[in-house]
Amino acid sequence: QGAHQGCSGLRSSIASILWKATSGGDSWLGRGRLLRPPSPAPAAPGARLFRLPGSGAVRAASPERAGWTEALRAAVAELRAGAVVAVPTDTLYGLACSASCSAALGAVYRLKGRSEAKPLAVCLGRVADVYRYCHVRVPEGLLKDLLPGPVTLVLERSEELNKDLNPFTPLVGIRIPDHAFIQDLVQVFGGPLALTSANLSSQASSLNVEEFQDLWPQLSLVIDGGPIGNGQSPEYRLGSTVVDLSVPGKFGIIRPGW
Repeated sequence: QGAHQGCSGLRSSIASILWKATSGGDSWLGRGRLLRPPSPAPAAPGARLFRLPGSGAVRAASPERAGWTEALRAAVAELRAGAVVAVPTDTLYGLACSASCSAALGAVYRLKGRSEAKPLAVCLGRVADVYRYCHVRVPEGLLKDLLPGPVTLVLERSEELNKDLNPFTPLVGIRIPDHAFIQDLVQVFGGPLALTSANLSSQASSLNVEEFQDLWPQLSLVIDGGPIGNGQSPEYRLGSTVVDLSVPGKFGIIRPGW
């Protein structure tokens, strides 16, 4: 499944496949407080919800910055307490928890009804962080071409990751979504987040918070960044493209995404 490539050839080949990928399954990773000023939205018991100001994917400008910062602080506090929160990404809504909290990892599997044999991805805030949590055997330029973006890069994991995170594999899928809020969240949190799609296993992925409303009672926080993509097109529900870069000189597309 792999193809031997030079650095530039590998980069262009992956880019070509990412652009052409239009279908795929969830074979590698799965895929509340709603700030709704001035009046709060109705919330299911146990859920707290925040709506991000502006478009949600772009850092708030000055008058709305307070709402952005409030949502950020609330999410960081819940993650540090070992809770599971729902967040927008550049592809889908996701469930996130501290990758270092074994109890939180177990909670994600239980609330999704997800098989523990399916790995969770790790969300990082910067390309530089990849080198801490993975053994990287591809050029830095390739990582920077692909990240941030709608891809999950599968690499060999380092000893820095929690041993209870995907203990059945030496590999890990790395995400740096092209989404300002989740990048801010990971950097302020100060550690890796485990990330999976916000839906019950085997059900359709979510492009807005209402689509996974049945999960709200089991979440500590839901961050509403508005609709993602085009809900009428099934292509937008495919999630990120999963690219295996764990073998030097080779790559493989594990799952085509949108």
